[in-house]
Amino acid sequence: MRKVPLGASGIEISEFVFGAGSIGGIGASTSTRRFGLSAEEGFERLDEAMDLGINMIDTADSYGGGESEKVVGRWLHDRRPAGVLISTKVGLISRPDGSRGFDLSREHIEGRLARSAERLGRVDLFLSHVPDPDTPIEETLEAFSRAQESGAIGAYGVSNVSGEQLEIILHTADAKGLHRPVTVENRLNLLDREDEARVLPLVMSEGLGYTPFSPLAGGVLSERYLDGAEPQAGSRIAVAGNIYYKGFYTPENLERVTALREIARELTVSVSGLALAWLRDHPAVSAPIVAPRTFEQWDAVKEAQTIRLDEKDHARISAIFS
Repeated sequence: MRKVPLGASGIEISEFVFGAGSIGGIGASTSTRRFGLSAEEGFERLDEAMDLGINMIDTADSYGGGESEKVVGRWLHDRRPAGVLISTKVGLISRPDGSRGFDLSREHIEGRLARSAERLGRVDLFLSHVPDPDTPIEETLEAFSRAQESGAIGAYGVSNVSGEQLEIILHTADAKGLHRPVTVENRLNLLDREDEARVLPLVMSEGLGYTPFSPLAGGVLSERYLDGAEPQAGSRIAVAGNIYYKGFYTPENLERVTALREIARELTVSVSGLALAWLRDHPAVSAPIVAPRTFEQWDAVKEAQTIRLDEKDHARISAIFS
């Protein structure tokens, strides 16, 4: 697998990142815990990711109630893979009643970093999971900057931020003489291109990395739901459609995916492989985060590695989802 720069950070990563957010549950929600990958399945997917040449694992302290970090940590201890980068996130609180809280205070960041490092063995990239409206930006950035200065982390980044929030973060870091975030982890796919308006121009002009999650919109950007097929029990749309993939599974979007299938057939590739290749080739994207739940779902990633879209085809695909 090709290696690509993570913005101007000096960090080099594989052109796809493995997302461990399905280990122990689908994401951070308490309502989806029993639908996630088991520890054994998590080990299998992690092994497969490394066999494919992926060198970066993305997790969070809240995924699966902490189970994702624990399983990734055990896998790292057992396999001892060389050259693998570990990225985790902090700041999202999942409460037992299903509600969410946010905490990017200095005390919370420092405490959760210590716990994540204990679970994982180390933290190379440390990201804020969500903005915290109740904690001053200065306090949050000082905590991340101190962690980097001390060597507790290699670098830090931000996730789920708007263009305005990212602009404030960068300005504050510069004004206070703090380390800047080096990467952004937001959602971007053919069905959600909101970041193209404000976030991605800033990412490119400021030399930041960008690793988008949900590249296949919960599976909608595949042939899985075309021709009247209904979401199967246990699928991401069936289990977490209203939590993480709201607005993706609609008749209008399925019409667009049907049009994408026509281009995929012309190029003799799958819809999901083509959607991943479009995202991988996006000028602002460093590496999409992929999270196959089965061995077979790696096929789209493998296929995307071989697809190189010319400007005409990239524009044709973009036009369908403009």
